[in-house]
Amino acid sequence: MPAFSYSAMDGQGHERTGALEAADARQAAVVLRGRGLFPTRVTAREGEGGAKAGPTGAGAMTLAVFGSLSAKERASFTRQLGTLLHAGMPLLRGLEVLGRQVKNPAFAKVITALADGIRSGEALSEVMGRHPRAFDRLYVSMIRAGEAGGLLDVVLDRLAQFQEKSLQVRGKVKAAMVYPFIVLGVAVGILVALLVFVVPKFQQIFADLLKGAPLPPLTRAVLTVSDVVRNHLLLVVVGSAVAMVGFQLFRRSPAGARIIDTLTIRMPLSGELFLKVVVARFARTLGTLLSSGVPILPALLITRDTCANARIASAIQAIHDRVKEGASVARPLEAAGVFPPMVASMVEVGEHSGQLPEMLQKIADIYEGEVDNAVAGLSSLIEPILILFLALVVGTIVIALFLPIIRIVQMLT
Repeated sequence: MPAFSYSAMDGQGHERTGALEAADARQAAVVLRGRGLFPTRVTAREGEGGAKAGPTGAGAMTLAVFGSLSAKERASFTRQLGTLLHAGMPLLRGLEVLGRQVKNPAFAKVITALADGIRSGEALSEVMGRHPRAFDRLYVSMIRAGEAGGLLDVVLDRLAQFQEKSLQVRGKVKAAMVYPFIVLGVAVGILVALLVFVVPKFQQIFADLLKGAPLPPLTRAVLTVSDVVRNHLLLVVVGSAVAMVGFQLFRRSPAGARIIDTLTIRMPLSGELFLKVVVARFARTLGTLLSSGVPILPALLITRDTCANARIASAIQAIHDRVKEGASVARPLEAAGVFPPMVASMVEVGEHSGQLPEMLQKIADIYEGEVDNAVAGLSSLIEPILILFLALVVGTIVIALFLPIIRIVQMLT
């Protein structure tokens, strides 16, 4: 009988790993559920089951070669599959129809692999679990909960709504960040052009007319920067690249991610916006998981793993640990010191009324609406600041070049 490796959550939220023998992956999952475990990954052990050997199968390799699935493609697939199932079409037939319609060849092969798995008797969540580049842990967990409750079409609809909301929020934040980066790029271009082409000509004029007279300190500073940029441009570029690589390595370390993400949500202008985005994602993710039937402890761990902020993820882990000890969600949420007080208050009301998933969705709606207002306010505030910054940079260079000219005019008169 084939052997399978598994990862699963127990009733206390602990992750369990091990191996068992079963006729196929689906039976292995049934055995785990019979043991009171919530399977998150079941894969055939090496040398067992051939094509069922986990995320190194054809679909995963295809996405590894051609790039991971975009969020927009996944949201469209989810919406279409949910619509087909709601209309009464069998799951296998729905996958076959979508597989022919998808334009991304890599994703089409993944959908074909899903259909093959269903055809061989596996659960959809089990096949999706073998393609982590296409379907993350949150997605697979919700599909598994929908299968267990016989509400796969409903869960797909919730997943589609969740992904569409996430895309909307992400798009608004990206749009708010485009203008500042464009202005900064223009400012850097103008600065480099002035330092490389304009400042050296004035330097020659000053040397000819001042005849060794000392230059103003500001002018000397600008000329020094110009010399460095012109004569050591390669060193400047390499140094900037090394600094960026070093920052990325620091950002990927646990301590670095926590420091940078903490600073991100506490920055003077944009920190409030980023915090609202993270809070909205936390509430939307946890609420969607709970409403789909995922238990609270695994739902918190999945929310932690899909959170894009290390500081918030650490707070969610602390909430999970307290809930595992028997506490409510609201108290450790408030004690984390990261979430706004209104979030803890609304969660407490949701727990007392037995409507925590619905309350979390309302929190997400509120903060997504506040993200819209924050984006508009930040855009109107950033524009004059960037214009002032550009004027300050160019104005400093202009003043530095005109100060010696004033001295030359005084010498001539």
